Amino acid sequence: MKIFVLGGDGFCGWPVALSLSAQGHEVRIVDNQCRRMIDCELGSDSLTPIRPLEERLAVWHEITGREIRWSNIDIARDYDALLGLFRKERPDAIIHLAEQRSVPYSMLSMHHRKSTIEGNIAATHNILAAMVACSLDAHLVHLSSIGVYGYETLGYRVPDGYVKFTMGSGEAVQTREILHPANPVSIYHLTKAQDQLLLEFYNKHEGVRVTDLLQGTVWGTQTPETALDERLINRFDYDAVFGTVLNRFVLQAALGHPLTVYGSGGQTRAFIHITDTVRCIGLALANPPRSGDRMIVLNQVAETQRVIDLAAMISSLLGTTETLFLENPRDEPVSNDLQVSNAGFSKLGFRSKNLGEELLQEIKDVVERYAFRCNKAQIFTRPRSVTTSPSLEIVALPG
Repeated sequence: MKIFVLGGDGFCGWPVALSLSAQGHEVRIVDNQCRRMIDCELGSDSLTPIRPLEERLAVWHEITGREIRWSNIDIARDYDALLGLFRKERPDAIIHLAEQRSVPYSMLSMHHRKSTIEGNIAATHNILAAMVACSLDAHLVHLSSIGVYGYETLGYRVPDGYVKFTMGSGEAVQTREILHPANPVSIYHLTKAQDQLLLEFYNKHEGVRVTDLLQGTVWGTQTPETALDERLINRFDYDAVFGTVLNRFVLQAALGHPLTVYGSGGQTRAFIHITDTVRCIGLALANPPRSGDRMIVLNQVAETQRVIDLAAMISSLLGTTETLFLENPRDEPVSNDLQVSNAGFSKLGFRSKNLGEELLQEIKDVVERYAFRCNKAQIFTRPRSVTTSPSLEIVALPG
């Protein structure tokens, strides 16, 4: 297949592009390198050394003999260029990863809220509009977030996309199936919720074939393809804006610093390893909706874990015993229970890699190899106040 990977220079997009190329697909990355520009803006960088995209692509060709093409297009602002590319190349599938992906970044300031709204939603709409304008019958795979449903305890397992509800009174009662209600708690999640409405609209009224993947927090660094050569290595973000809690814990432990837990640590989050992200996108591509089918929505999640349990796991693996509880900067419940179904992907043959010592060792190895590149100011945040509020339950780690 001819496949476009929009956002193919990013954390998820790069390993996806390499994997598809390795399988023999004709791959083109469409990316304006805005993620690299954000690093410059924030004064941060990946712990792992990320080479220029031109060099990455040349190395991939050198090692495998396969070519990945690149188009430098801002899809949120240059609709005409995107439309022209679609008309000329006519891809069979489009993987849409080209959105600002950080919750904290989307809430840094009113400027960042505005840029996230304008960039993410405009990008999604431009893709859909361009597909319709040039009568492109491609399968659009969009990467979203399970966080669109919020972080409150729901009391049930979140299904794959759709729920049934009954409304009316007396004899005028109807049962319908609708998209699961969204409850975004950040501007980033709000854009993903809006994306889903755009996708549903163009699927229903214009016949665009769409799969929407609601993903958990991605952890890990390497995939078989990115591990072939250091010049192909994937990102490892650890700063307070783009770094995940797991990356931060492992890096802090490796450097002998206490693990910093925001709030009580009772927050439950969904997780998936980067290799499983690649596998799930591959499964979605291999099982596209037919013409006229309703939009497919799948939960791209391997497991759920409490933050405090992650800290205990890292402490056990790396021998760190001290944990520092900080004031939680997010407006969220002190603790929550999150249960997510991945029945859709399980039916397609997906078997997840769960958090455990073997997989965490991979992160540990990466951290130990590149710890000298760490900017400690990015992870050793001093608490504004140690958590002593009576509204928060202070949980002590074992040992």
